[in-house]
Amino acid sequence: MIKENCCILYNQPREGALPDELDVLDQAEYIEKNLNKLGIKTYRKGITVNFMNEVASLVSEKPDFVFNLVESINNKGELCYFVPALLNMYSIPYTGNPLEAMFITTSKALTSATLKTAGINNPGSCFPSQYKLLEPGRRYIIKPVWEDGSLGITGDSVFIYEPGYEKKLKQFDDTHWLIEEYIDGREFNISVVKSKKGPEVMPPAEMVFHNYTDDKPRIVDFKAKWEEDSFEYANTIREFPGSKLNTVLKGKIESAALKCWQVFGLKGYARVDMRVDRNDNPFVIEVNANPCMSPDSGLVAATTAAGIPFTNILKRIINDLNV
Repeated sequence: MIKENCCILYNQPREGALPDELDVLDQAEYIEKNLNKLGIKTYRKGITVNFMNEVASLVSEKPDFVFNLVESINNKGELCYFVPALLNMYSIPYTGNPLEAMFITTSKALTSATLKTAGINNPGSCFPSQYKLLEPGRRYIIKPVWEDGSLGITGDSVFIYEPGYEKKLKQFDDTHWLIEEYIDGREFNISVVKSKKGPEVMPPAEMVFHNYTDDKPRIVDFKAKWEEDSFEYANTIREFPGSKLNTVLKGKIESAALKCWQVFGLKGYARVDMRVDRNDNPFVIEVNANPCMSPDSGLVAATTAAGIPFTNILKRIINDLNV
């Protein structure tokens, strides 16, 4: 079937939304412009708390497929899987990852458990109520379970556990927070896109932390991603090491990314984030089944570094629809 008509679904930012929420508008515009270059007619539909009716209306509109950019509903990441669930129910073809992959990878807790079961290197983790599992003198990072885009992560998220620190952890509930071992080292973002031969790993991108003092955690926190006037934003730079990257480490990174693709049942496109310790051991810290696709995003930068026109990337994604 020739795909001529596409509905671009995105999460409608709320009034007074912050940059992390508004970014989806740049994504929708960029996707629309490039789909139009392919001769595909497009229209946009913002998803709100009325998502049940908004998705149901697609049945009568009859788009050939939906380009799913919905990252959250009412800025709650834990609700994003409802959109592919409804698209499945109405048998509407859509891009990106299927319901199961979206649900599991949106939860850092489920992602961590799945990685460990599959034998993929992942930091040790526990819930805040399990603080007795933490080792005194060791560094950890506490993260929101259901959010991406570094929402809820600050420099204070990294801490050294000492007896008594559990008093601070009481403010974090197990439903929405996870504690991981802090991997002190390098950070890489690995974009993977489907091709005719299977998933293809794009050039690894390293997040390089310039001018960070030894006591400042080298993490991509909310400021580093979104607050343009901050030290973190100005000094956290995405670089593509290319041939400078150790070939053994590169092989480990690519192998882990491809195994994640297989284990989580990924489709279309995804991004796998890793930390690499001082001994060049990569640890998968996140599998992003709906990564940002704005012009300045990591995925677009990686496909550009690979020399692949973005319209060709969209063709690949459209050829791997959920139907």
